[in-house]
Amino acid sequence: MSPDETGGLRERKKIATREALSAAALRLAMEHGPENVRVDDIAEAAGVSPRTYNNYFSSREQAIVAALSAERALRVGAALRARPADEPLAEAVIAAVLAPYTSAEEPSGEALTLITSNPALRKAFVQTLTEIEQPLAAAIEARTGSAFTSTVLAAAVSAAARVALESWVSPAPANPLLVVPQGSLAERLHEALARIAPALAAADPG
Repeated sequence: MSPDETGGLRERKKIATREALSAAALRLAMEHGPENVRVDDIAEAAGVSPRTYNNYFSSREQAIVAALSAERALRVGAALRARPADEPLAEAVIAAVLAPYTSAEEPSGEALTLITSNPALRKAFVQTLTEIEQPLAAAIEARTGSAFTSTVLAAAVSAAARVALESWVSPAPANPLLVVPQGSLAERLHEALARIAPALAAADPG
């Protein structure tokens, strides 16, 4: 087996382990409540050791929401690279960020209730958007040729997306225990990203 094949197999195994852990974490949280799920329980359900678990996640909340984020960070970067080269940068970036958040993929039903009813899970879910920053910066740099500009723009996009998601899952002012997301998450994200479209347009080399 060549080094490339070995590395590819290793990477696929890591992805499979991460997915198994996050799926087990979400299932156990929905069955027993997140506060009743231990790291040892998640590791055992996924067939790995607690030490292996700690190589992938730093908390049970992170593992639970990972099952819902569905590796969106990498998909955002790939989506931008796949956009037409002559498409305006602002339009391309916004489309790429929205792509994994179509209404068909938004968390719903029991999973959404689980997130919105638990402050720690809400916080962890919002923080998953920080993961889009690095792959997005690399994809923007491929278009602009500027590492610094791309890093700044990716940070702005990530921040705008986090604000949108946080507002979408925020408790109602009249009842802090009640969270009822209004409208589409994709629409909320688009509204937030539109605010930084001028900065993206200004950096467009085209």
